[in-house]
Amino acid sequence: MHRNSFGWGLAIGAFVTCLLGQLEVSSGSKVIDPPHGIPPEMVAEYLHAVIQADRAVYTTEVVERMQMRGIVSAAENWRESGRLPLPAQFLIEAGRLVAEQRTGLRFRLISNWPINKRNSPRTDFEKAGLAAIQANSDRPYTGFTTEGKTRYFQALYADKAVSQSCIGCHNAHPDSSKKDFKLQSVMGGLLLTIPLAP
Repeated sequence: MHRNSFGWGLAIGAFVTCLLGQLEVSSGSKVIDPPHGIPPEMVAEYLHAVIQADRAVYTTEVVERMQMRGIVSAAENWRESGRLPLPAQFLIEAGRLVAEQRTGLRFRLISNWPINKRNSPRTDFEKAGLAAIQANSDRPYTGFTTEGKTRYFQALYADKAVSQSCIGCHNAHPDSSKKDFKLQSVMGGLLLTIPLAP
């Protein structure tokens, strides 16, 4: 009987040890195995929020404030004239500087009615995205692409007319092919291109 109890005790002890070992491995793996990164959709949302906030502050707190006080105005030929860049030009210039850092991250404005033809859609993704955000401006158009050996996540967000100065400039510009923008009209899109880890 003593030997039988010892056998049962050994079996139960081995079972409990294995069970506790599994729990320890499971709970330990949560600490050892960190998350694999932020999903690219969330990265795009974060970047979009920052870019839009910077643009809004520049538009209201710099351009509009300086113009109202008669200090300096924004102009399309801002480099030559010594004036402020227009808000869209501010965003385009910031995108150029980010691209020069060679991180693979890029952003730019695109439109089916660009004043500057360099801002026309270049790829099938961009053309399809502009049609999609025109139909539903509340959701970005997203997808994956490959350039060389690098995979990218792309998100195209609607770029809406948020101020009367945007509307006035685009509707009156001689190079604009659309002259009936209204407040909240989709004027084009902000395209984010985010490199993915190999």
